[in-house]
Amino acid sequence: MSSPFIEQLRADMRLRGYSLKTEKSYLGWVRQYIFFHKKQHPKKLGSNEVREFLSWLANERHVAINTQKTALNALVYLYQKALGITDFPHRHQE
Repeated sequence: MSSPFIEQLRADMRLRGYSLKTEKSYLGWVRQYIFFHKKQHPKKLGSNEVREFLSWLANERHVAINTQKTALNALVYLYQKALGITDFPHRHQE
């Protein structure tokens, strides 16, 4: 079973009319991002952590540039639309 946070993201994407393929892809990238940062909530992370994750994808996992772009788009969705952090990719202060 997914976490309540992931389920909240899923519901938000469905309300916004995202395709099921995009939903699955974005949720996968958000999960990887969260696990990469040792299960910290994305609100506690910022642009440095996004950069670290994307660098890891490129340098350690050797993913293609289009895959990196998809991961970035998922994180932009996460911060700007789902969490309402409009100054993404700057660090969010609570």
